[in-house]
Amino acid sequence: MQASVKQQVLDAFLLVMRPIVRILLRYGIGYREFAEVVKTAFVDVSSSDFGIRGRPTNISRVAVMTGLTRKEVRRLRDTIAKGDANISVKTTPMSDVLHHWHGDPEFTDSAGRPMSLPFSGADISFANLVKKYGGDIPAGAMRTEMKRVGIVRDEDRVLTVVGRGFKPESDHDKLIVMLVHGVYSHLSNVAHNSDAERPDATWANRIAYTQSMRTTDTKQLRRITKDRIVDFAESIDDIFMAYESLQERGDKDSKDDAVAVGVYYFEEQDENADYDW
Repeated sequence: MQASVKQQVLDAFLLVMRPIVRILLRYGIGYREFAEVVKTAFVDVSSSDFGIRGRPTNISRVAVMTGLTRKEVRRLRDTIAKGDANISVKTTPMSDVLHHWHGDPEFTDSAGRPMSLPFSGADISFANLVKKYGGDIPAGAMRTEMKRVGIVRDEDRVLTVVGRGFKPESDHDKLIVMLVHGVYSHLSNVAHNSDAERPDATWANRIAYTQSMRTTDTKQLRRITKDRIVDFAESIDDIFMAYESLQERGDKDSKDDAVAVGVYYFEEQDENADYDW
């Protein structure tokens, strides 16, 4: 790779690292801890993605590619093999119940909206919804928690959905969800689309931007984009649920793929981020 191209890529990553470092420092995570994560990622990706004839890359080649010592590569590969470096972020039972309340035809009306459900005592009830999608969580506990976070209204033991989403239990839960389902999927899109070996297999990625927005107009623009992004995200979620419904009636042995679609608003607030659009 030409030195100038390599430096441009590194300069871009320096910019990308600024908000990442801001988050890390906010949670008391320093360079040494993060460096261990980065080294693990280097070893994992170089081992799995850059092998020859489908075989994992050997330790010596990984050391050459990453600049790590063979001893360090061996240690990190052992860590990965033990599963100590695995990342597991799962949806909660409440998320699953809310998701299927919007998508399962059994619990939606003719317009595809979530039905108001009696708590129990009927074939189509909140208790049966929770039994079907809430794992081993009791319906009473699920109702209490959904009421607490403000996504259902309970009137005379009839529950009505009043929100499609809810705030995570804590800030770090929210951060992890955004990193895994937002940042990771977006950067994976960038990695895929920038691969010279896949010139005809690009994934959709569109960004609208301007450097000529008056500061006095940004507040209104934030509100407009928030409304439109929420509408778009909910329409995509409807499509996902339609495919999930088809899958439930189709081949149970088919392979599942993780798919994400994201749209976001950005407004530069870092005065020291030196770059041009």
